[in-house]
Amino acid sequence: MAHPTQLGLQDAASPVMEELLHFHDHALMIVFLISTLVLYIIVAMVSTKLTNKYILDSQEIEIIWTILPAVVLILIALPSLRILYLMDEINDPHITIKAMGHQWYWSYEYTDYEDLGFDSYMIPTQDLTPGQFRLLEADHRMVVPLDSPVRVLVSAEDVLHSWAVPALGIKMDAVPGRLNQTAFITSRPGVFYGQCSEICGANHSFMPIVVEVVPLEHFENWSSFMLQDA
Repeated sequence: MAHPTQLGLQDAASPVMEELLHFHDHALMIVFLISTLVLYIIVAMVSTKLTNKYILDSQEIEIIWTILPAVVLILIALPSLRILYLMDEINDPHITIKAMGHQWYWSYEYTDYEDLGFDSYMIPTQDLTPGQFRLLEADHRMVVPLDSPVRVLVSAEDVLHSWAVPALGIKMDAVPGRLNQTAFITSRPGVFYGQCSEICGANHSFMPIVVEVVPLEHFENWSSFMLQDA
């Protein structure tokens, strides 16, 4: 959960998000070094009258500042491509959940169970209890087991939506008539919040996503209770 005055990203709750945080720090350090070098060159050019004809017109300098940016781009591109392929990996999921976007709420269907599904609406501000977050709490949370590969099938009933949970490193567009899929493994229990990340209409900011990660035993108890209640 993000907090006031937070400058960085949310703490990772999945291995993919940990990789994304490391890549963010890696790219930020490269940008910092480039910015420092450019600032130094600008200050040096403005503050001194000394010139060197070999620097002003030098084949060696031309080669260096052509090859160096190419090396920097490779250092950024290779980790980026690795994470991109990791995010697309879906290996033997233990559970599959279908998330369907509506105007303006989410519905979830646990496809491994015969009749386990529910709608998830935002809790109005006047109905919040102490400790709950405004515009982020939902009346039904998507509950998933800890340390288990989870596949999420994402689609929409009416307009474009986007199912996104920053702490899990997930953002998948929900397109009407199309079934997109993504997967994640949670590395710690907790409650993680997200919101629709596609401008889907008047109530776009009122369809939050709440993922609750619990141990497997608690998940089995929850699913049994939900099936009996249905």
